Amino acid sequence: MARMEERNTANSGGTCIVCSQQKDLGIRIFQSFLCTECEREIVQTDVLDEKYPYYIDRMKQIWMSAIS
Repeated sequence: MARMEERNTANSGGTCIVCSQQKDLGIRIFQSFLCTECEREIVQTDVLDEKYPYYIDRMKQIWMSAIS
């Protein structure tokens, strides 16, 4: 039962680091939350897409907050 509680806590919603919207589903990377929709969009975005640098910047913010 404790494992299920841990899993629910880890998967609980938050404000997405990419779209800044409150979402119920997503993943936590360190202390940041990434919603399922943005995660899917990042994975499917080609490196030549104009959105790609924005996603890189948002991911960089996760790492910067983790090391500070």
